[in-house]
Amino acid sequence: MTESATIAFQVLDLMTPILLAALAGALCERAGLFNVALEGMMLVGAFSAISAASLLGSTPAGVLVAIFVTVVFALPMAIGATWFKGDSVVLGIGLNLLAAGLTAYLLSPMFGVRGTYFPVGLATLPRIELPLIGDIPFLGDILSGHELLDYASWLGTVLLGLFLFRTPLGLRLRGIGEDTAAAEAMGTNVNLYQAATVLVGGALCGLAGAKLALGSITLFSEGMTAGRGWIAVVAVMLGRAHPLGVLAACLIFGFADAMGLRLQGQGLPNQLTDAAPYAITLLAVIAVSMRPAHRKSPTSSLVQ
Repeated sequence: MTESATIAFQVLDLMTPILLAALAGALCERAGLFNVALEGMMLVGAFSAISAASLLGSTPAGVLVAIFVTVVFALPMAIGATWFKGDSVVLGIGLNLLAAGLTAYLLSPMFGVRGTYFPVGLATLPRIELPLIGDIPFLGDILSGHELLDYASWLGTVLLGLFLFRTPLGLRLRGIGEDTAAAEAMGTNVNLYQAATVLVGGALCGLAGAKLALGSITLFSEGMTAGRGWIAVVAVMLGRAHPLGVLAACLIFGFADAMGLRLQGQGLPNQLTDAAPYAITLLAVIAVSMRPAHRKSPTSSLVQ
């Protein structure tokens, strides 16, 4: 495998958690909710995945439990921001703080450790070799050999785009995000649509957390999401909540992460290389704030 193919492979691998969380954020934004709880949901998903996989001895079981637990964790936002008309930003920050504190605390009573839990002998998510694509020079090196969740994130991007722009239900959801009052006047159950969207987003964040905890290595450490949820929020802004735009933004962040790891391997201080994705994020926020908004949305109003 050439060096360029290796870097491209790493980019696709590293962007998966951000892409899954960003798709959740884009879906919520299209429904008129600005979801800043992506970080906390990913963290809960990661902890649930490693805990279930370790206790049950099954990596697939860990993924399924991560989805379920993260959906349950998303319920306060799903209910509080809809029927109770709470501020989604306040609820999201509260969930992020709860996730950080709760997962750090549970490490001790559940596993008797602090900081990091590394279950011995637990298998990582299996990698899939694509039989036809894998035989194509260069392209096969990039696209073949990824985990199932990587391919699921690519497929999810396509399916979300088709759902939002090619189905009546997706059109109705976008209508809610564009003008909630008009949607309610048309008889649409806005609360139900928005709550269901948050729960689906929770499931996607559960997958993102499972990728972090059960991917290349099987472990959980306090705050292991390391701001990826916030990067996903920026990816939603940068991509204008369009699945393809979000994918392009996540590719940028994945490239920054991959280059940071490569530079770290060449002797650069990890404090400097770890800052690369966040520097890109800061530049992206500045770029979003400088461009004119094409429509009124929760995201654009907060940025401006």
